[in-house]
Amino acid sequence: MSLLKTHMNKVWSKNIKTVLLFIGIMLVVPAISFAQEKTIIDKVVAQIGDEVILLSDIQQQQLQLIQNGQEESPKSKCKILEDLMFEKLLINQAKIDSIEVSNDMVNAEMEQRIRYIADQIGSIEALEEFYGKSVAKIKAEFFELIKKRIMAEQMKDQITSLVTITPKEVEKFYKDLPTDSIPYINSKVSIAQIVIYPDVTEKDQEIARKKLDQIRTDIIEGKMLFGTAAFESEDPGSRLNGGGLGWQTRGTMVPEFEAVIYKLEKGEISEVFETPYGYHIIKLIERKGDNYDSKHILIMPKPSDEEFEKAALKIDSLYSEIKKGTITFETAASRFSDDKNSKMNQGKVVNPYSGDYLWDVQNINEIDPQMSRIVEVIDVGDYSSPSTYYNQAENQQGFRMVKLLNRTEPHIANLKTDRQLIEMAAKNQKDQKVIDKWVSDKIGGSFVRIDDEYSGKCNFKHAWLKSDL
Repeated sequence: MSLLKTHMNKVWSKNIKTVLLFIGIMLVVPAISFAQEKTIIDKVVAQIGDEVILLSDIQQQQLQLIQNGQEESPKSKCKILEDLMFEKLLINQAKIDSIEVSNDMVNAEMEQRIRYIADQIGSIEALEEFYGKSVAKIKAEFFELIKKRIMAEQMKDQITSLVTITPKEVEKFYKDLPTDSIPYINSKVSIAQIVIYPDVTEKDQEIARKKLDQIRTDIIEGKMLFGTAAFESEDPGSRLNGGGLGWQTRGTMVPEFEAVIYKLEKGEISEVFETPYGYHIIKLIERKGDNYDSKHILIMPKPSDEEFEKAALKIDSLYSEIKKGTITFETAASRFSDDKNSKMNQGKVVNPYSGDYLWDVQNINEIDPQMSRIVEVIDVGDYSSPSTYYNQAENQQGFRMVKLLNRTEPHIANLKTDRQLIEMAAKNQKDQKVIDKWVSDKIGGSFVRIDDEYSGKCNFKHAWLKSDL
């Protein structure tokens, strides 16, 4: 398969199984037996510096391949192992080069991944049921793993930071592709939107705070148990668990939360405090050094019906002004839209996977089903009438208008209409050559050990052992 096809598959194959593979082993269901009757005992199969690779690491990724419809084979095991060894080599070098990854960066990445998977599966509750653990436990369990993966990515970016690609190199790359390796491009659309959310007023905030104040008072006075009161919480990840967040470590929660938790005594319930998510109270169950076990209740301020009505009137007014021609859709988006991610682009919505404004028609439904239905019934240059809109990622409800900017016809990839995609694939090829040289240079100065079962049977791309040099 060509690099172009590989890149295409990474960008546009977005079914839920591919999502799990894309996310990596962060949220995979533990795979130990692989439906075999006997239990396989975990063991170290390779070591790069002080980073080890376990048999279970390979098994987990094999399971992901199977879930993604691929066949298990000895060759796939070897490919998985070499990919893991490359990642460990990056991590090992990142430590040597003192590449720092902040807790805030890890938490942001963790939150983004969890929200994305929850959106694909349906909800936070469905995610927790699927993986058999609370979101809090997922975060605590995979914090270090995500941190190391970010370190590896930063190291990789550093290696390829000076790589550039010229127009002539792009054209040569495309010219050298075998005809049967050039992919077929599905119809794609570019879209813009105007989103209006109702305001959360000081009165709405005070209502939420007073509600939580009363819940806290009832708990303190013994009228209600904390676990029972947690059914009022608006945190779906802990509400059905009596508010329990499980054991966490310093840096896994937002700063406002941890500023309170580390001041509490065992069994103490905090006063009401605010974070970007809303208002909380915490009960500290136990603390050991930087680790703590706690319960919390979250109440989120909600816009009043009056504010919803104002938001509806605002977007209806914008719709009328756009229809009359007194303001363009693009100007209205820039001046009035509440969607911070698109308003600076005149309302144009960026595809987070490709980094451009084009969305594959066959896959947009998995990301924004409502958007998919809208673009099916409007022509290029037209815009929809206002409709209700729920942004799952931000947990906000409001109203939205959508404009269809362009719709491409299905076609074979070419330099005229798909140059950006081809350029990305050409640069990926050039990046890979630089990375391959870096790996060869670093292997000689690194401690590498591979289990005989793999070193004797795998035909690795790189000469990881000195005996293979």
